[in-house]
Amino acid sequence: MRQLQTAPKAAGYIRVSTDEQAESRLSLQAQEEKIRTYVKLHDIELLTIETDSAISGKNIDRPALKKLLALIESGQINTVIVSKLDRLSRSVMDTLRLLESFKKAKVAFHSIQEKIDTKTATGRFFLTITAAFAEMERGLVSERTSAALRERRRQGKRAGEIPYGYNLQKDSQTLKLNPKEQEAIALMLRLRKKGRSLRYIAKLLVQRDYKTKKGGEWRAQTIKMILQAQEKYCAKPKTKNRKT
Repeated sequence: MRQLQTAPKAAGYIRVSTDEQAESRLSLQAQEEKIRTYVKLHDIELLTIETDSAISGKNIDRPALKKLLALIESGQINTVIVSKLDRLSRSVMDTLRLLESFKKAKVAFHSIQEKIDTKTATGRFFLTITAAFAEMERGLVSERTSAALRERRRQGKRAGEIPYGYNLQKDSQTLKLNPKEQEAIALMLRLRKKGRSLRYIAKLLVQRDYKTKKGGEWRAQTIKMILQAQEKYCAKPKTKNRKT
């Protein structure tokens, strides 16, 4: 008698590492839509989508990923789906370790963009090659970026992003205070001192028409980073000009 196959019961996993990505095509919403469309096309039952927001993929110490692994260990799912391979991990070794744990638990892995399905030998082979090339490319980009920054510093030019609360002078070397952004920082500090949540502060900034540096949506993580930077950039708020 032919044994019936167990129907796929899947968990999706989505991740963004920065607020900038959250506003781009790599947004959590875009990833979720891809996964939901994919499961409908392949008749896969989607039980949950686990989400890591504003968390790097450099290691596997992530809350939602741990929940995903717990679902696998408990036998609640037999399929994991991501929109793109680097959403699972940005490390080849971590990716391979995760895939090995999936394999031992008899859990299939699907990466939509790369069209990877580890139920097939071809899919498993392609996954290994793709992960290796992705890490090599990230390494090359990092090397080029580091070299460019070293060259700018050697030439005495400014390197790095302009911190919130400042504008770049015409000489491209000096920062000056941005009055509107300094108002926003002062508001953040006052509200945080009163115990207000980052989400509450974000909503109030929108209501009072304060803009982010890039004009995007205010998020809790963005405000947290600005507040953490105050000790570095705003130790002397009355200073008109600062060198970088």
